Amino acid sequence: MSDREPPRRRVPRPATSSPRPRPRPDRGEPPRARGAVRRQPGPGGRPPRRPSSASAARSPGRRPLRLGSPRPRLRMVALALTLVLAACVVRLLQVQAVDASTYAAMAEQNRYVVHTLAAERGGITDRNGVALAVSEDAYDITADPTMFTRKQLKIDDGPEQAAALLAPILGQSRAALVKKLRPDNKTSRYARLAVRQTPQVWKQIKDLRATLAKKAETDNNTANVLAGVFADPSSKRVYPNGDLAAGVLGWVNADGKGGGGIEQALNGELAGKDGKIRYAQSGGREVPTAGSTETPPMPGSDIELTIDRDIQWAAQKAISEQVKKSKADRGYVIVQDSRSGQVLAMANAPGFDPNDLAHADGAAMGNAAVQDAYEPGSTAKVMSMSAVLQEHVATPLTHVVVPNRLHRGDRLFSDDVDHKTEYLTLNGVLAQSSNIGTILATGELGKTQPEANKVLYSYLRAFGMGRPTGLGFPGATAGILAPPSKWSTSQQYTIPFGQGFSLNAMQAASIYSTIANGGVRVEPTLVRGTRGADGRFTPAPQPDTRRVVSAKTAKAVAQMLESVVDDEHGTGNKARIPGYRVAGKTGTANRVDPATGRYHGYTSSFAGFAPADNPRVTVYCAIQNATSGSYFGGSICGPIYKEVMEFALKTLQVPPTGAKPANLPVEYEP
Repeated sequence: MSDREPPRRRVPRPATSSPRPRPRPDRGEPPRARGAVRRQPGPGGRPPRRPSSASAARSPGRRPLRLGSPRPRLRMVALALTLVLAACVVRLLQVQAVDASTYAAMAEQNRYVVHTLAAERGGITDRNGVALAVSEDAYDITADPTMFTRKQLKIDDGPEQAAALLAPILGQSRAALVKKLRPDNKTSRYARLAVRQTPQVWKQIKDLRATLAKKAETDNNTANVLAGVFADPSSKRVYPNGDLAAGVLGWVNADGKGGGGIEQALNGELAGKDGKIRYAQSGGREVPTAGSTETPPMPGSDIELTIDRDIQWAAQKAISEQVKKSKADRGYVIVQDSRSGQVLAMANAPGFDPNDLAHADGAAMGNAAVQDAYEPGSTAKVMSMSAVLQEHVATPLTHVVVPNRLHRGDRLFSDDVDHKTEYLTLNGVLAQSSNIGTILATGELGKTQPEANKVLYSYLRAFGMGRPTGLGFPGATAGILAPPSKWSTSQQYTIPFGQGFSLNAMQAASIYSTIANGGVRVEPTLVRGTRGADGRFTPAPQPDTRRVVSAKTAKAVAQMLESVVDDEHGTGNKARIPGYRVAGKTGTANRVDPATGRYHGYTSSFAGFAPADNPRVTVYCAIQNATSGSYFGGSICGPIYKEVMEFALKTLQVPPTGAKPANLPVEYEP
């Protein structure tokens, strides 16, 4: 060994920066994690120390672990939250400030419901206060279709289940109810299921709904499918006397409006004015604490008619029995106060029951007494005779030679009964209802036939022909009366005895009331007055009046009409009433069939008044197309006149006058 000192061991200085380590060649060893300490081989070796962070940082070939700055992320989160809050503020401002009223209205629309409070319809009574039409409490069954959806009931067949429960109660088919509960308009919140149901029906629905609601509270599988069913208070029209005076009264349709007769003519007065109620609801129930607003309904006025129920019953019974016996198309009877023009009865046969419109015959639902236009026949001769007497061209005793046939214009005229030449007074012409004698008498009204036509026309118009009756009744006809310049050759001679123009039964009755009232025509009336909700009675306006013929002429015609009933050769013997002087006239006219427009069958009629010398009551009867038994007016309408007139005189307590009839001569010796 050398005596020189051993070389000193150089200690390396720590480097300020470590050079990038060179990659080592792959020796087939598994890669070591960066910074890992190589274990010393061999048994009993000491475990290597875990280097400190400082030493690790100083270790060559290792990069320091640095965390990212949190500030960018915080800025992004803050920005996102700011944008969300800004959107909420903008929306809040829009809802609460800009569109506040709009959204409030939408909320109220969904929360509040409005129901109509139906006004009570006024009643209709006869002249004595007897009820003919009244209103009873009822309910319109309604529903909110939005409450039958899956969203509300959590089931798909809510409308079907509800319809199955309601169908037997309301008497409707399930399909019809389902269609109402599931309308095409998905936003619709109102459906009317049934109208004017009785309180018992609504109670049955309410009880069933309450049962379902109670069960749904404890059973999650049960849905209250009737929660959306409600009821609006309404009223139901009831006619206590059934079909009595149905043609006059009319009926009320499904919308609660008058569909005919007085119900339609005076619907404004009867209906009143509906009210409204607005309240908050939740789940189909009213929220009592939310408040409500209500406009009360105004009830309609009561109408008092001139009809007398008892006389109406007698007239309707008589005409119904005769129409059935004669197998006729229809018939009518009118009873009128001769002095005031008030209609005491207006009966039609066949009729209908306004309580049961579902089974009513549509053809019988009108008022044929004012709606049918027909040729009157010989009952119109009273107007011709009035014109002849008023124009002083003849008197009741004037002699008239009545041949077997009379040639006028393009026709050969005859009377109903074939006869030899007859020598009649003008009174006899009317008593025996001679067409030929009437043509001859009216021909004297002018120097020429056209002049005579004009004079006769003026009297027909004065008696009300071709004019409205004045009743203001729905569908009433004014009849047909052409001006004389348009009368055909045959009409010039048929109009004097009641063919070639038309009228209705009310007009025909008014003719005889005019004569009975001393020649003054009083416009017929059906309404005596109205009674408002305050109980105050307001009389109807006074009817129009006008003089048609003088009192002297009217008295002479009345005496002539007595001969029709009293004389053994008169055509109205079956209308005699023991103890009373009766004036009347028969009529049998060729009838125009409305279906074909051609003559077919006959119109049979009888008209008159009593007592003849102090008239109080006028009765007119007509039967259309009698096909069984006699069709002559005196035979089938004379007995009806007698029956109804007797009843009316007793009801009104009209005593006999006790005076003897005039007994004017019917024939004369040539």
